[in-house]
Amino acid sequence: MLTRKQLELLDFINKRVVRDGVPPSFDEMKDALDLRSKSGIHRLITALEERGYLRRLPHRARALEIVKLPEALEKGTHGGSRKPAFEPRVITGDRPAATPPSAIPVEVHAVEIPVMGRIAAGVPIEAISEVSHNVAVPGQMLSGQAPHYALEVKGDSMIDAGINDGDIVVIRETTTAQNGDIVVALVEDQEATLKRFRRNGGMIALEAANPAYETRIFRDDQVKVQGRLVGLIRTY
Repeated sequence: MLTRKQLELLDFINKRVVRDGVPPSFDEMKDALDLRSKSGIHRLITALEERGYLRRLPHRARALEIVKLPEALEKGTHGGSRKPAFEPRVITGDRPAATPPSAIPVEVHAVEIPVMGRIAAGVPIEAISEVSHNVAVPGQMLSGQAPHYALEVKGDSMIDAGINDGDIVVIRETTTAQNGDIVVALVEDQEATLKRFRRNGGMIALEAANPAYETRIFRDDQVKVQGRLVGLIRTY
């Protein structure tokens, strides 16, 4: 699902197109979303374009075309930055008919969870948007009744924690974290990153596990925890 800011921008553009027949200007979008500069609008538009919601038309003023709207806007409501609800499907492996007689049948307990896109383990990227596909993970990797989702790691800022570029991380959805937890953090409703969480008073530190990256410090109202790391699927 889109972030709150992405939804707000898409909603604003859609309403202006319906009302005026043309999209709003970048200045109007910046003012409507209360952003300090147009660079934030450029990032949001790029994210919406990559996710298939907008199309930029060449050689035309205000050249934006709405390709589709998410369900939240079609219903006239905003879903914020929360990810879509899902019901994990439990898969129990049966012995295939073609299994050799000498083979020992093994019961496989796995759960399919949605892959929500990529998460930055390095320089932050646009926040998680929507389900791209599902992945099966061992059932024992999941805990409690909270929803879980998966993300593909992009970058190397968490390599000292054993998380490499291209790995799949399994995330338990939660809005709270303890010091030392590795979390999915949404920064200023625009960027998502995978980092170690530290709180000190009213400030939050997002720590990398790679000395090449600096710890980033934010006010606690600038960071929203969207989930906690509970598992890792290594790719080779």
